[in-house]
Amino acid sequence: MLEIARETLTNACQIEPGARLIVGISGGPDSLCLLHLLQQLDVQVIAAHLNHQLRPEAGRDAIQVAETAAKLAVEFVLEETDVRGYAEANGKSLEEAAREKRYDFLYRIAREQNAHAVAVGHTADDQVETVLMHLLRGSGLAGLTGMQPRSINAGWSREIALIRPLLSIWRAEVEAYCQENQLDPLFDQSNLDTTFYRNRLRRELIPYLEGYNPQVKRLLWQMADTLAGDEAAIDAVVAAHWPECLADQGAGWVVLRRKVLMGLQVGLQRRVWRKAIAQLRPGLRDIDYAAIRRAVAFGQSPSQTNQIDLVAGLRLLIEDDMLWLAAWEADLPTVGWPQVEAGQTYQLPIPGEIELDDGWMLQADWETAPMTADTLADHQDPYQVWVDAGNLATPLLVRGRVAGDRFAPLGMDGHTLKLADFFINEKLPQRARAGWPLVCSGSEIVWVPGFRLSHCFRLQGGTEEVVRLCLIKAEAH
Repeated sequence: MLEIARETLTNACQIEPGARLIVGISGGPDSLCLLHLLQQLDVQVIAAHLNHQLRPEAGRDAIQVAETAAKLAVEFVLEETDVRGYAEANGKSLEEAAREKRYDFLYRIAREQNAHAVAVGHTADDQVETVLMHLLRGSGLAGLTGMQPRSINAGWSREIALIRPLLSIWRAEVEAYCQENQLDPLFDQSNLDTTFYRNRLRRELIPYLEGYNPQVKRLLWQMADTLAGDEAAIDAVVAAHWPECLADQGAGWVVLRRKVLMGLQVGLQRRVWRKAIAQLRPGLRDIDYAAIRRAVAFGQSPSQTNQIDLVAGLRLLIEDDMLWLAAWEADLPTVGWPQVEAGQTYQLPIPGEIELDDGWMLQADWETAPMTADTLADHQDPYQVWVDAGNLATPLLVRGRVAGDRFAPLGMDGHTLKLADFFINEKLPQRARAGWPLVCSGSEIVWVPGFRLSHCFRLQGGTEEVVRLCLIKAEAH
C-alpha cells in the first residue's frame, strides 16, 4: 500500500518531495491510515482536526486524535466549531454544514502554514458513493467522474490543491493496514445513522446493487476513472474556445460573445456556460441541468425583457451581441461609453469642445464648406452631424436624460416620441441611458450622439449657416 500511495502522491496528486501538507484527520481509519502513510514518505505533514461538536463523545475523540498525533510525532492543530448552529443559521443540512466548516478550517490552516496542499482520506469506496450520489441527482459527465486525486476548488483557494492519495485504495485495505500497523482508529457512531444520505447509500443501496453484480463497486470506480479521462479531453476543448467566447470580465460579471458561443455545438455551449458560472460562483457544487438549459435557450433566443434570473443569484442579459452573466448586486461597468455626470449640464460653445467620461469628447465648429444632400450622403457617420445653425440657441448645452424628455428623430417628419422609447428602439443598454450625452438647444434635443439628429435641426434648402457636431474618442486624435 505504501508504494501505491507513493505513486499516487507523485503522479496523480503532483506532490513534489519536501512539500508541506495539511492532513485532515478525523481519527477514523481512513484519515489515520493516510497520516501514517504520508509520514513515511518524503513530505512534511501537519495533522489538523476540527471538532464539529455534533456528538457527546466528540471532545473525548478530539483528545484521542491529539494523543495519536503525539505518538506519531506529528505536528497537530485542533479547533472546534458549532456545526449545528451554523447549519440552522444558514438553512443547510448537517452534512453540508460540516463539510463547509471542515474545509474552511483546513484551508485556513494551509494558508497559515504556507502548505502546498490539503490531503484528505477519501478511499475508493468514497468514490463509488460519490458517483452514485451524483447519478441519483441527475448528473452530467463531470459528476460521474466523481472525485479527483488532485483538484483546485476556487471557493477555497486558487493556489492550494486538495489531494486524495487513497482514492484507488479500498476501505477494507485501509482497515487491514490500520490493524497491521497497530493503529487505533476511532469509530464514529454517526456512520450508522441512515438518516444521512451517504450512509443510506453505503449501508442500503450498494449492498442491494451487489445482489445484481458483486463487482458493482469496482465497475463504478473504473467507470469514474475512464470518464475522468474523457472529461479532461473535453475540458481541453472548452479551454481552447474560452478565449474566443470571453469578451470581458470583472468583479461579479462575465461577458460572452454571443455569435461565437452560438457557433459552438450545444454540448460545448453548455460547458462554456458552466465555466462562466464557475468564474462567479466558484464554491457552487451543483449547477443543475435546468439552469444550463435556460442559459443555452436564452443565448439562442433572448427573452423580450432581454434579461432572466439564472441560478445562485446570477442573471443573464443581452446587449447588442454580448451575453452578460452577472450577479444581481454587481455594479456593471459603463466603461467605453460616452457619459455625463448625473444632474450636470455643460455649455458647448461654437467653436469649442467639452470632455466626457472615459476619454470621449464633444466638439462643435462652424462648417465652412457648403453642405448639400449629396455631400451629406458621403458622411453617413452616427458620430458626426451637420446642423442648421439658424435654429440654434447658443451656447449649446450638453446633459443627460431627464424625466419627460421627448425627441423628434430625423426621418419621422417631425413626430416626437419619448426619449426613453427611442433608447429602447435603438437597443441602447439600460445602464447607459441616464448618462448618455444629449446636445440641446435650450430645452430641445438637437442630437443624440451616436444615433440620430433631430428633424427640427436638419439642413434645409434655405440653410445659410452650418454647425458640425462631432463625438470622438479623445485619445484617437
